[in-house]
Amino acid sequence: MKVLVMNCGSSSLKYQLIDSVSEAVLAKGLCERIGIDGRLTHKPTGKDSVAIEADMPSHKAAVSLVLSHLTDPVCGVIRDLSEIEAVGHRVVHGGEKFARSVVLNGEVIAEVEKCNELAPLHNPANLIGINACQELMPGVPMVAVFDTAFHQTMPKKAYLYGLPYEYYEKYKVRRYGFHGTSHSYVSKRVPEILNRDGASLKTIVCHLGNGSSICAVDGGQSVDTSMGFTPLEGLVMGTRSGDLDPAVLEYIAGKEGLDVGGVVNVLNKKSGVQGISGVSSDFRDLDTASREGNERAAAALDIFCYRVAKYVGSYAAAMNGVDVIAFTAGIGENDANVRAEVCAYLGYLGIAIDGEANRCRGEEKVISTADSKVTVMVVPTNEELAIARETVALVQ
Repeated sequence: MKVLVMNCGSSSLKYQLIDSVSEAVLAKGLCERIGIDGRLTHKPTGKDSVAIEADMPSHKAAVSLVLSHLTDPVCGVIRDLSEIEAVGHRVVHGGEKFARSVVLNGEVIAEVEKCNELAPLHNPANLIGINACQELMPGVPMVAVFDTAFHQTMPKKAYLYGLPYEYYEKYKVRRYGFHGTSHSYVSKRVPEILNRDGASLKTIVCHLGNGSSICAVDGGQSVDTSMGFTPLEGLVMGTRSGDLDPAVLEYIAGKEGLDVGGVVNVLNKKSGVQGISGVSSDFRDLDTASREGNERAAAALDIFCYRVAKYVGSYAAAMNGVDVIAFTAGIGENDANVRAEVCAYLGYLGIAIDGEANRCRGEEKVISTADSKVTVMVVPTNEELAIARETVALVQ
């Protein structure tokens, strides 16, 4: 079965066409600046990449362009759209309604729309992409795979905030968690690599990228995670503040003449390691600046690693132990210094890192020593493959 995986943002669309039998990527690409002027980068496996400027006034136009390139005689990888037997859509927020992936129909779409207010920047864009695909590919089964679904196994003690309970009852204000597809994929991949029973493993997955989150996975189930009601909570990230005293919002609003929305914009887009360093949200830039003596860049890196280590420690306590710590995503997979700095805090857990093994980038590898009491690994995430697998399981 060939599965088209779609990830629609407000002005972008990422896609992969995957052969579910071999799990090979047949083609992948990105549409950017939808609704502005439009740019498509299309990479068919085994062929040259194609980059074109094209008018994309809507997501429907972008999807149409993607489909035409997938079937193009020169840069295409299939002869006809009938070869695409299913479409898997990333949907950011499923609220409490969706604890697993579901086949899309009118009723499901209506329920997803109810979650729009919980993810106003993401869900509406996801739905636009779904509607565009349904119009252009009538009759093809489609599946919604939710970022929040994996975390629906969290107990109340992990997801309720210290707020009046009526806010949860009336407005569903609670911790939801995100990056669920990545945390699910990595936590399932760990026991496969180690040839161990996943039902008995206590794993902490560190998804570290421009957006970062940590998840405690006990026996294959998420029991706690660092992101909360929105992806703003938790770790210091690229441009997001992460955890802070909520009274800071009122204080900054008064000092800067901002309303709540203005302060939240600062916390989302102007904070994190970029805000601390004044240099960049890219850790490669921070590393360079730090080595050149930039104290704020060095502080940003220190703060990031310290926060990661604190969350790892708290989740080891929450699960009463930890067997495996897995690093993933852009920073987790590629930044040996960050991995080493985080693990330097964790000697009390009996962790010892193999310096040579840790000098790896983007490959599945155990980076702890043979006598380390906790196995530390690098496990590249593959959210698109996870979405394809979920899709196939529901439509076959």
